[in-house]
Amino acid sequence: MVGWGRIGGAELALEVSITKLITLQPVIERGILVGTEIKGHPGLFAMEDSLAELARLADTAGVTVIDTLTQAIAEPNPATYIGSGKLEELVIRVREQDIQVVIFDDELSPRQQREIEKAIKDDTIKVLDRTALILDIFAQHAHTSEGALQVELAQYEYRLPRLTRAWTHLARQAGGRAGGATGGVGLRGPGETQLEIDRREIGRRIAFLHRQLDEVHTHREQYRSRRRQAPVPLIALVGYTNAGKSTLINALTHADVLAADQLFATLDPTTRKLPLPSGREAMITDTVGFIQKLPTQLVAAFRATLEEILDADLLLHVVDASHPNVVEQAVAVKEVLAELGAGDIPMVTALNKIDMLPNGQLDPDAEPDLPPGVPISALTHVGLEFLLDRVEQELTEIMVPIEVLIPYDSGEVVDLFHRHGLVARQAHMPQGTLISGRVPPSLLGRLQPYSTSKKKLT
Repeated sequence: MVGWGRIGGAELALEVSITKLITLQPVIERGILVGTEIKGHPGLFAMEDSLAELARLADTAGVTVIDTLTQAIAEPNPATYIGSGKLEELVIRVREQDIQVVIFDDELSPRQQREIEKAIKDDTIKVLDRTALILDIFAQHAHTSEGALQVELAQYEYRLPRLTRAWTHLARQAGGRAGGATGGVGLRGPGETQLEIDRREIGRRIAFLHRQLDEVHTHREQYRSRRRQAPVPLIALVGYTNAGKSTLINALTHADVLAADQLFATLDPTTRKLPLPSGREAMITDTVGFIQKLPTQLVAAFRATLEEILDADLLLHVVDASHPNVVEQAVAVKEVLAELGAGDIPMVTALNKIDMLPNGQLDPDAEPDLPPGVPISALTHVGLEFLLDRVEQELTEIMVPIEVLIPYDSGEVVDLFHRHGLVARQAHMPQGTLISGRVPPSLLGRLQPYSTSKKKLT
């Protein structure tokens, strides 16, 4: 479990428990949630709905929510985020209810976190924000080496400005493993065996992780380059966390991706073959779920994985149509896609979980702002044939028209056109087989030498 690396000419022994988390008895901790409503600046979600989502995140991380504290403020207090009176109330509730974890719904600055910790005056009580909580969940669910590297980098970069107390605190509580699997929420992930770790060593570790992920990026780019040469369209599943993406890919491809009623149940991307109604094939890849207030550290660290979305010919947006915040969730997903530069990729929307609606049907009057899409239930397989028809229709629309004259000794190219394109007309000419139709953009390079636009037919 100890990894050695030569970084900047010096060897640094680091214990990296995040690379392979050990599953022991889970630690269940008592927590209190803190939410604020900034007057004149409403968030995408109402405060109550955002806190309900935070409670689900806390539950996923192993925290039992005992209480909730809210405040309407004109602007966040630069020192403590909430007002002084509300902070005093928080301290009283923490002591009276034996709270072990305080979780803020918004990201705290390092100064704000330190001042709140000082007010609580108990080093055993952890003060976290939404970002730290999501990072902790990602640390639990990252099972591949690439996912572990990405989460570790995000955690280091998040914790670096918070070194004053956090690192000696984590190492002391966790025996030098930053919590490992038994230190509880907020302490899982990267840790060091040294109690007095300094910024330089962490900076070196961050630099090392960046180099490792650069290598991952290079390998991924080589893989994507080879895949671009194949004439198979790529579909990327996107959606809010727990919208049912893993259940859908299992239903469409008979895969065995973990599907659980839990936020961020799956992190690592999965790619499978998808048979289409016409007999053609596509590739479909599952990606990490999105969430409102997605930490910028995660967007940056997972960019190599999220770039799979940028290479997609089509996005399949899975929406939980039964969720009370379905419209806000759909908006949050589109905001992240725009941030990634994927806002212009063609999209088909699957309105999932209709089996959880009254009578198993959508009510357009109840959700007039719901994005247009195909109603389905990935769980019961209702509507999947209509979804596949819609997907193939969209893939057909992005195909490119072409006419080619293929010599008779190149029969494999004719077969390629038939398997991956749509043939509108075919005739046998003296020089070869004349075919006109539509093909995926990825097939143009292979067919261009046979294009009739450069030849005069007789």
